[in-house]
Amino acid sequence: MDASNARLGTLYDAQDTWPADLRLADATYETLAVPLPATERVRWIRRTTDAYLPQPYEQLASTYRRLGHEDEARTVLLAKQRHRRATLPPHTRLWGHVQDAAVGYGYRPLRAGLWLLALLACGSLYFTLHTPAPLDPGKAPPFNAVFYTLDLLVPIITFGQENAFAPRDTGQWLSYALIAAGWILATTVTAGISRAVTRQ
Repeated sequence: MDASNARLGTLYDAQDTWPADLRLADATYETLAVPLPATERVRWIRRTTDAYLPQPYEQLASTYRRLGHEDEARTVLLAKQRHRRATLPPHTRLWGHVQDAAVGYGYRPLRAGLWLLALLACGSLYFTLHTPAPLDPGKAPPFNAVFYTLDLLVPIITFGQENAFAPRDTGQWLSYALIAAGWILATTVTAGISRAVTRQ
């Protein structure tokens, strides 16, 4: 069914009547008689043989917002980013996967907090059991595994621990991994916030 450029008030439809090929390019509607969960409506949008088109996703998300379903709107916009990612070159897709896993392209910001807590717990446990040696024993502050791990993870603040202690062997590799993870989380959160501000 070709509904391209259609202008509708209320869209009435039923799942069992959805055509195999549904074209919604530039179709607009004020509301949905049967909103359905966003995951179902995303499958509705994807019933097209056309290439990736952002407008059907944006139209559906704005409809959910008008209905007061903000979380459903975010689910649709996340699906839009995932569909778009499939059209990108491999190296760009890889960064998209990182953003998706870390913060759901900015539509799932709590994921960043969960990643941070998980990494903080792992690092704190390891450095509690394997305390790194102080660089200058006479001047080093008392070692605190939690704040040492935070120093490694959060690139924009310092608690004075990272520069006072030097891990070795496995601890050194773990510290590199925590620093890299911190920068990745910071970058993906920034990209997510930027995307959220742009949407307003």
